[in-house]
Amino acid sequence: LHEPMYYLLSNLSFADICFTSTTIPKMLVNIQTRSKVITYAGCLSQIFFFIVFGCLDNLLLTVMAYDRFVAICHPLHYTVIMNPRLCGLLALGSWCISVMGSLLETLTVLRLSFCTNREIPHFFCDLPEVLKLACSNTLVNNIVVYFTTGLLAMIPFNGIIFSYYQIVSSILRISSAGGKYKAFSTCGSHLSVVSLFYGTGLGVYLSSAATSSSRTSLVASVMYTVVAPMLNPVVYGIRT
Repeated sequence: LHEPMYYLLSNLSFADICFTSTTIPKMLVNIQTRSKVITYAGCLSQIFFFIVFGCLDNLLLTVMAYDRFVAICHPLHYTVIMNPRLCGLLALGSWCISVMGSLLETLTVLRLSFCTNREIPHFFCDLPEVLKLACSNTLVNNIVVYFTTGLLAMIPFNGIIFSYYQIVSSILRISSAGGKYKAFSTCGSHLSVVSLFYGTGLGVYLSSAATSSSRTSLVASVMYTVVAPMLNPVVYGIRT
């Protein structure tokens, strides 16, 4: 359990627990009390932690893809490259980048003033929905959101694609079918979780872009914020 993959997996599990805890308990309280009110400070806190743990999930999946790349493409150097010090630095770097990215997006909300209509058509304080309620100019906020999202989503995604390109290339060079299966089976769980994470995230984006129906967007968001983190332990648990 002290191997790099399990160390990174423990970080991912913790991030998933915190990711769902940011939104789900408040949603359940709202359902129980039939009250849909959230304070301004509570809303900002929800935005901050939601972005932190969502971004952390993304970065940890990228680090885990790198771990699989080293294990399959450089197996003889695996224990030297993926030493405990590097694993700790990669995990710490993921945490720091997530917190800084979230702070950048959240702090820009403080400069906004909001209209009398303060009803968010969502079950949590989603940043794009909150920005729609602002009376003041949100140009700076939108630039920050697009820049941060592009930086913290596209670069890790490209890193995962590159890692799996190298992995597939290495696996295809293996002569025996048994060797290919054994090599690819070590990536099966991670590939499933990556597909789930990016698939549901893309579903949220496409549903909000393709339709103005808030109900469709809400269903897609539930898949992203509840179903995906719930299935991650199942996927890795079966594999373990």
